[in-house]
Amino acid sequence: MPIELSDELIQLQQAAVDAQREATASPYSAEAWRPWLTSAEACQEAVTTHAKATGQPRFEVEAELKLAVLHPEKYAEKKRKEAEKAKK
Repeated sequence: MPIELSDELIQLQQAAVDAQREATASPYSAEAWRPWLTSAEACQEAVTTHAKATGQPRFEVEAELKLAVLHPEKYAEKKRKEAEKAKK
């Protein structure tokens, strides 16, 4: 069964990635890393909630989400192939 991602999940993951880039661009400080940790925590909670609500394995939801955000071209190709397969 293909993993379906909500726009909210994608936005939360993108926010976590953006916050990580910003936090790690400078030397460590707890204050600078707080936005990253907060956004990553929110994303992880949303992944867990989504997985439970849809009955999908949490690991697979998270992997699909990371693929969508970190490698959008590969994600689009995967979705295209899934759509073609569903037509057959």
